[in-house]
Order: sequence, then C-alpha cells, then structure tokens
Amino acid sequence: MVGYLTSLITLTSVFALFSLGLNVQWGMTGLINFGHVAFMTVGAYATVLLSSNGVPLVFAVLAGAALASVLGLIVGASTLRLREDYLAIVTIGVSEVVRLVALNEEWLTRGARGVASYPLPLEDLDATWPVRIGAIALWTLIFAYGLKKLWGWTRGWNRAERTADERNKSRPLRRLMVGAATVTTGIILYGVGIAALYGFNFRAGLMLLASTVLVAVYSQLERLGRSPWGRVLKAIREDEEVAKALGKNVFWYKLQSLMLGGAIAGIAGSFYAWQLTFINPDGFIPLMTFQAWTIVVLGGAGNNTGTLLGAAIFWAYTTLTRFGLPAILPLDDARLGAFRIMVIGLILIVVMMLRPQGMLGRKEELTLGR
Repeated sequence: MVGYLTSLITLTSVFALFSLGLNVQWGMTGLINFGHVAFMTVGAYATVLLSSNGVPLVFAVLAGAALASVLGLIVGASTLRLREDYLAIVTIGVSEVVRLVALNEEWLTRGARGVASYPLPLEDLDATWPVRIGAIALWTLIFAYGLKKLWGWTRGWNRAERTADERNKSRPLRRLMVGAATVTTGIILYGVGIAALYGFNFRAGLMLLASTVLVAVYSQLERLGRSPWGRVLKAIREDEEVAKALGKNVFWYKLQSLMLGGAIAGIAGSFYAWQLTFINPDGFIPLMTFQAWTIVVLGGAGNNTGTLLGAAIFWAYTTLTRFGLPAILPLDDARLGAFRIMVIGLILIVVMMLRPQGMLGRKEELTLGR
C-alpha cells in the first residue's frame, strides 16, 4: 500500500507540474494550447536518450526542458501573430507530429519498441541513516511550506482577498472546508511519505525529488505572477489591444509564456519517464493534454494553487474509480476505462456550467478565446 501511494504522490506531482505549464500559457496569458503533451514528449525522450548516452541526468533534464522550450519558440513564432483558434489548431497538429516522429524514427527513439533500461535518479544512492534523516527533513519542510501557503490562502492575508470575501459571504466558509479537507489529506500523505523515506528506495527518492521540483517551480511561478512580467501577461489575457497601446510587445510576451510553459512540461516529461521506467509513443497520446486541461479547469484558471488542487482531485478520482467501479459495474477493463473518461468529462461539463472559474479561480481569470 505504501509503495502504491508513493507512486500516486509522484504521479500527482508530475501532472501538477505538467499542468502548471499549461496554466502559464492559458490561465495567465490566454493562449489556447491543445497539444501540450508535445512538450512533455520532447522532454521525456530528450532526457532518457541523452542520459542513456552518458550525459549526466541534471544536464539531460535541462536539455529536455530547453528543447521543449525551442519547440514552443517554433510553434509560437509561426502562429502567435494570428488569431487564437489558429494556435489551438496548430498545437493539436504539432503534438501528433511529435508523436509520429517518435513512432517512426526508430534510429533515434526505437519506435514502437520504446526505450527502457535508462539511468534513473537516486537508484544507486546508498540509503544510510543520514540520507534517510535528511530526506525526511526535506519532506517535512515541503509539508510545512504547503501548510504555510494553505494558511495564508485560508486566512486571506491579502487585502484584496478580504475585500472579495466581504462581497461574497460564502467564500470564507468554502475556503475553510477546502482547507480542512486539504490538511487532512496532506497529513495522510505526509505519513505515507515518512514511511516510504524511512525504507528509502528509488521510488521514495523519486517522490521526494518530484515534490521538491514541484514546490520550486510553484514558488517561482507565484513570484513571477506578482511581478511586472506576470501582470503584463494577465493584461494580455484580458485585452491585448490595451497592452499594445501601453507600449508592450505582446508577441514577445506571448512567446515567452509559450516557451516557459513548454519548458515546465518538458521537466514534467523527464519525471514521467523516470516514473514509468519505460516510454514509447503510445504513452503520449492527446488524452494527456485533456487531463491537463481538466486539472487546470477544475482548480481554477490562472491560479497556481488551484492547479495543484486540481491535480490532487483528478488523481484521487482516478484512483477511487479504478478500484471502486469494478465492484459496482459488471464491465470489462476496456469499457470501464471508457466509462471513467466519460464520467470525468461529465464532471467537467457540470463544473463549467455551475462554476466556470474552477474551485479556486475567479471569473475574471477565465479566458477561452473571448
């Protein structure tokens, strides 16, 4: 059970990281990207192929992120001057082109046979007692950071948030309920993490590494969102003509957003490959982009904290339906898988109808080609 929950925490962190890249592009800038999985594919393949040829893992990950960013540069340079729907169409095509290249260029990617037996992070680490204690201490710091952010969000330290609470009396209660549920879940996961790190192995180390990178990326995106650069992105999302009138190079800012989101997705691809320990083109289907959109929409567009919450909800749903539905519905595995996708699609429709801004988002943060 601990091993499964450890892998679940890792996957949740990976998809939260993956979705944070989409949140930069869509939630903050208003760029409609329906081919986000292409960036993850580039990052995953670049990391495993370079590391298999002797490149240190850190440099392989950075190279994968850089190549994913270059892909964003190529896509953006050719489409960002056009209407938003052109970007959406192009990104769908690019994701399929990347997947088909990985499938057919066997000299590079081994095609449908996939890539296996590549170097993994921390797999040869000697788990001495100082290492285990240090890992548990780092896990505790991550948990403490999460509690601090949750406390600040629940209490509404920001004056603007308190003003909004006065206009919407239900928001403090909603925050309290979400905060209590999140703390309870967090305590359970913290205990699982402690148990996994106590008996340190590769999976536990990957969980810790993925969570650490997620916290680092999240904190930097929060800082960037409050910076002048982030405010320009939000101004572009609201009305790019106004941003142009203020002298901002809208095209350049959009390009930066697409490249940054692509780089983050590339890093997520590295962790995804390490978690699977085997990759092939069938592992990077368009459904993964749909999952990222589901996570961002559920949590709230333009809200990084909401993206983390959306990832947790999505994987909680995936886990519960994986083990709960077979006991309720007499269907085979293929039909159960299709039914689970139908249900999450229905949930997404209901959320968009009742609360289009997501759980933690605001209506003014929601932009979809308007």
